[in-house]
Amino acid sequence: MKAIRISATGSPDVMQWEEVKLTPPGTGEVRLRHTAVGLNYIDTYHRSGLYALPLPMGLGLEAAGVIEAVGEGVKGFKVGNRVAYGTGPIGAYAEARNIAVRRLVKLPKAISDETAAAMMLKGMTARYLLRATYRVKRGETILVHAAAGGVGLILCQWAKALGVKVIGTVGSDDKAKLAKAHGCAHVINYSRENTAQRVRELTGGAGVPVVYDGVGQATLMSSLDALKPRGLLVSFGNASGPIRSLDLGLLSAKGSLYVTRPALMSYTADDDEFAETAEDLITMVSSGKVVIPVNQRYALRDAAQAHRDLEGRRTTGSSVLIP
Repeated sequence: MKAIRISATGSPDVMQWEEVKLTPPGTGEVRLRHTAVGLNYIDTYHRSGLYALPLPMGLGLEAAGVIEAVGEGVKGFKVGNRVAYGTGPIGAYAEARNIAVRRLVKLPKAISDETAAAMMLKGMTARYLLRATYRVKRGETILVHAAAGGVGLILCQWAKALGVKVIGTVGSDDKAKLAKAHGCAHVINYSRENTAQRVRELTGGAGVPVVYDGVGQATLMSSLDALKPRGLLVSFGNASGPIRSLDLGLLSAKGSLYVTRPALMSYTADDDEFAETAEDLITMVSSGKVVIPVNQRYALRDAAQAHRDLEGRRTTGSSVLIP
């Protein structure tokens, strides 16, 4: 089979489409033929070296497919099952792979392979952000940066389903329309509006109890300035670059604020937590309360172009790579 591999970190050009030998699945594993692979911002961090991993290596943490072979000791899964995963291990940019069943979930008929590949990592991220990192309450107003992005569109819909009013930020009028159609009560176009000032206007000067920020350095100060006293900044991504330093005195000066830098892997490290998170996601998507917009499709061999578009902010919603 063929897969995207890198032997050095850097620009999208480091990705190579290579032939890889696939051995029979080991104990507790199945061989999965991928039908769709998810594209996520964390993939660009692995490729660029921002998140360092041993080289050479594959890329990608989520995909959907069909089981083609079953290793010893596997229970509950069989050849022909449609399954998906969203927490790795890394190497999803491949036509097929062997993977442990402990991190697989079976897919209901209501969820397509493309939807599954686009929703697992981003959807489980939205779930832990809303239900674990800060447990949102009905009637609250929250701020979500990059509301038209992959995580943003899921997070906004899920929050609305929980009775939460969402203020989202976007960079264009087209993205504003998309965010409004997926759960945002108010949308701020940061290219021409002051985010923190507008949040204060929309909340009667109070600010919000939590900001979900996957952008990073570029939105740090606007996030802090939008929070009410003792509010929480949840900084879960680095789309504009990582936050390298933060004067803790600012947190005191701006109202005894809190900041956290969570990661999905920490919230799903336990198998029971993983299963609960994945089950909640599948339930929300199957019910229609959360729709997964797959707005871009690329051939898997063209993953480099997908990375260029993602980093160039030319994508909305979710993207999938098709083997």
